[in-house]
Amino acid sequence: MLALAPMAGITDASYRQLIKKVAPQTIVFTEFLSSDALAYGAERTLQMLQYDPEIERPFIVQIFGASPQKFLEACKVIEQIGADGIDINMGCPAAKIVSSCYGSALIRNPSLAAELVHAATNAVSIPVSVKTRLGWDTTDTLIPFCKGLVDAGAKALSVHGRRYNDKFSGVANWEPMYALKREVSVPVIGNGDISSAEDAIEKIGNLDGVMVGRGTFGNPWVMKEISEVFETLKERDAESGTWKVDVEKCSIQNSHALLPENRLGVFRERLPFILDHCELSVKMKGEKRGVLEMRRHLSSYIKGFDGAKELRMKVLTLEDYQDVRSMLSSV
Repeated sequence: MLALAPMAGITDASYRQLIKKVAPQTIVFTEFLSSDALAYGAERTLQMLQYDPEIERPFIVQIFGASPQKFLEACKVIEQIGADGIDINMGCPAAKIVSSCYGSALIRNPSLAAELVHAATNAVSIPVSVKTRLGWDTTDTLIPFCKGLVDAGAKALSVHGRRYNDKFSGVANWEPMYALKREVSVPVIGNGDISSAEDAIEKIGNLDGVMVGRGTFGNPWVMKEISEVFETLKERDAESGTWKVDVEKCSIQNSHALLPENRLGVFRERLPFILDHCELSVKMKGEKRGVLEMRRHLSSYIKGFDGAKELRMKVLTLEDYQDVRSMLSSV
């Protein structure tokens, strides 16, 4: 199982559709959306639910909040638009989220966390999952916390390999995830520091899949590499549940190891996908906003070859899609 991690300001419809074109087997998640805003019918939040059912399935909507009643109402809205599942964010470490008892703060309130899952699962017939972290300041709470979520009705768990206290510093710790998988019956998906197919194969262990987030920045094609390698995983060890890896079949080409002299050629080869991404963003958000919000992606795409820095600085001043297209096509 391979999933694109939900990321605020990143996993909008244009990025999800790009990922699905590159790696069709990927499960995509929306940016995290406020359950309160969905319950109140906030127009901008409802617009963020737009998706292409011909491309994006299975389509999972991630929500955050702390009110069981608002969760119930929001989940009904999500089911009505035809989503395939709902994911509850219990892992975001951002200060403004945690201060409202959302995201990672729910790790310290397991009873409310379970109540939110229960409210969601009772409201809809589509599956409800949870994305969380290893813990607040210790990993010792991970298994009991997640068992409570499963008892409340969670059908799958994705876990980021850091505690709340770690934010995004240090190295992701996957060992507690392997221990969790041995204790629960639902799928467990690991997340954290996956930036290549080698990383995915090395870390999947006994888990049911991996979720990739920041590792796709500037390199969404890594999802294709991981997807192709995962196709070779056919059998688990009967005792440990660990996937058996056939090294000969896993002929991994690491895109991060490209020689410097080849990177410009690779950029040109990938340019049609990059321009498609820009065009989708403009189509869905309008010219000005679409190009503006593409800047963070363009700054990740344009790197690693001679003249990349200068090109990047020029492109990031443009506000018109045709100007962006012309400048990139001239490389």
